[in-house]
Amino acid sequence: MKAAVYEGIEKLVVKEVPKPVCGNNNIVVRVKACAICGTDLRIYHHGKSNVKTPQIIGHEVAGIVEECGNRVKGFKKGDRVSVAAIVSCGKCRWCKKGHNNLCEKFSAIGYEHPGGFAEYMAVPEEMLGDGSVNILPANISFHEAAICEPCACAINGQELSRVSSGDVVLIIGSGALGCMHIAIARSFGASKVFLADINAKRLEMASRFKADLYIDSSKEDLVNTVLKETNGLGADVIIIAAPSGKAQEDSLKMIAFGGRINFFGGLPKDKPYVTLDSNLIHYKEIFINGTSGSLPKHNKMALDLFSSGKVNAKNFITHVFPLEKILEGLQVIEKGEGFKVIIEP
Repeated sequence: MKAAVYEGIEKLVVKEVPKPVCGNNNIVVRVKACAICGTDLRIYHHGKSNVKTPQIIGHEVAGIVEECGNRVKGFKKGDRVSVAAIVSCGKCRWCKKGHNNLCEKFSAIGYEHPGGFAEYMAVPEEMLGDGSVNILPANISFHEAAICEPCACAINGQELSRVSSGDVVLIIGSGALGCMHIAIARSFGASKVFLADINAKRLEMASRFKADLYIDSSKEDLVNTVLKETNGLGADVIIIAAPSGKAQEDSLKMIAFGGRINFFGGLPKDKPYVTLDSNLIHYKEIFINGTSGSLPKHNKMALDLFSSGKVNAKNFITHVFPLEKILEGLQVIEKGEGFKVIIEP
């Protein structure tokens, strides 16, 4: 079969590799769509400690069940499915507490396990019983299903931030995930959603998602604007979907009393520290949380949002490339020329 194999820094080669073997307890999926994640771009340029070369990367996957092990229940050949990214043991302390994304034996598709930039992908048996593999609703395409994994991460972030009816939500960062947060916040009942970025071009592209206010923070003071728009109260929830330490620091100045701040985007490894005004956290009773991946249930929730029309998944897909042109797809992401890019193996 053909696959895009990561062989080292800035070396991603489309080549023939052996088709995965289906064991008694797992399934093999014929990949129909695999979306590019920003992490894939980082792996390409910088590598990652848990991605050992050579490896097939890609973890936003949808396809058709090609083979089923003889001990597998709940799936059959021909099923249209989406596949989550995280492989958890189901047995450790965190899995038993329902925090599968924090599993002590955490591994992931496209990292430790061969991923979806290939014609076929084996799905580890651990994923078949915890809701990580979902049969697609009839009205959902493979392209749409491939982006339920990043949407699941956004849902996790908003659950952790307790976004609810009447909330004013500020999202910082207008990439694909930042824009997903707009639609998801609305589905959770937010009354107003603001989107801020320092990139005017990205904000213009994001206009299709119809936030209530777009703030170009390269030209206007973000803190003052948010306070003005909220009559001095601040936003109830701030989701920082960008690798910005300054945004994390400034978020305390424009969050409402009892507000929730989500550090959704990680910071660069060489600049992981920020300075936070502890007194603001104390006196305003601010809650600060992070988001790392998603739980299996969030993938099903994402599919349900797509199927119901509460979130228009098609709106996020801007480019589609065949596997042979995966490097062109990576360039689109790197240049910020689109939102979600789909690769068709």
